[in-house]
Amino acid sequence: MSFLSPAEWQAVALSLRVSLWATALALPLAIGVALALARGHFPGKQLLNGLVHLPLILPPVVTGYLLLLTFGRRAPLGGWLYDTFGLVLAFRWTGAALAAGIMGFPLMVRAIRLAIEAVDPKLEQAAATLGASRAWVFATITLPLILPGIIAGAVLGFAKAMGEFGATITFVSNIPGQTQTLPSAIYALLQVPGAETSALKLVALSVTLAMGALLLSELLARRAAKRVSGA
Repeated sequence: MSFLSPAEWQAVALSLRVSLWATALALPLAIGVALALARGHFPGKQLLNGLVHLPLILPPVVTGYLLLLTFGRRAPLGGWLYDTFGLVLAFRWTGAALAAGIMGFPLMVRAIRLAIEAVDPKLEQAAATLGASRAWVFATITLPLILPGIIAGAVLGFAKAMGEFGATITFVSNIPGQTQTLPSAIYALLQVPGAETSALKLVALSVTLAMGALLLSELLARRAAKRVSGA
């Protein structure tokens, strides 16, 4: 007998797909925002910091509703995306990836920002005095030093995306085979009398995936730190 039913495996596969896309799309922007917050001096910096961390403070349902108002088919931005690129986000797995990426974004930015702030600015200044451009200094000095923080941020974002429920179900609903992720599948099973065993199996799988992601991040971060230190 299979550990999970085909529908449950489908929910797991969709969760992995959503989480990977959410992490991959959010990570470059998180690095840029973290660099701006850690090294930048510009008007509105505190406002940007507040906006970045807003998804952590707002109820997830509010975030999902705001996404629906912004990216729904009848919303200005959502309608423009559909008319221009044929891209539909509301009630699609693509919208689940967007919601998961937004909810995990603050965690990614914070981890990367702390890593950047731990880098001695004198190292970057020394490279700049030798004629290196800002982009080259970042690529050859800053980026290798903050690689453990980037890995930690990516894993935190991935784990948050895997467990995201409130914003996702509000924005894309809970459609089996289309938008039903692992948390949504657990929620749906808990509404069915006698389905507690199936729900527990998904819960156990969720814990296993989360622990596996954390252990992998620790291993990768340690290897990156050894490579940077030359050990």
